[in-house]
Amino acid sequence: MKYSNIYKAFILAYLLIFISGCKDDPKRHLELGEWYAKKGLVEEAILEFKEVTRLYPSTMNNLDREDFQSLSKAHYNLSLMYTKKGWWDYALEEAELCFKLQPTKENFELLDLIKQRSKLENSES
Repeated sequence: MKYSNIYKAFILAYLLIFISGCKDDPKRHLELGEWYAKKGLVEEAILEFKEVTRLYPSTMNNLDREDFQSLSKAHYNLSLMYTKKGWWDYALEEAELCFKLQPTKENFELLDLIKQRSKLENSES
C-alpha cells in the first residue's frame, strides 16, 4: 500500500515537471496543432498555431533554421485553418508571412491560391 502511494506520487511529480517543461515549447504547440487539424478540430488547431507564433520572438535575428521552419509551418497551417473557416483575409495574411519566412515553391503556391480565392470572395461581396 505504501509503495503504491509513493509510486503514484512519483508519476504525478514526473508528469507535472514534463508538462511544465513543455508548456512554452513552440514545437510542442506546432505538433499539437497539427494533431488537432488532422482530427478536424479547426478552432483548437488555430489556437495552437497562434501560440507558436506568440512564443517566437518578434525579432528574428536569434532564430536558427529549425525555428524559421517551425514558425513558417505555423503560419502555413494557420492560413489553411483560416481557409476552412472562410476567413480569406486572415488566410492571405498568414500565407504572406509564411512565404516571407521561407520563400519556397510550396509556400508560393499556397499564397497564389489564397490570393486568387480571396479575389473571388471579394468580387462576390
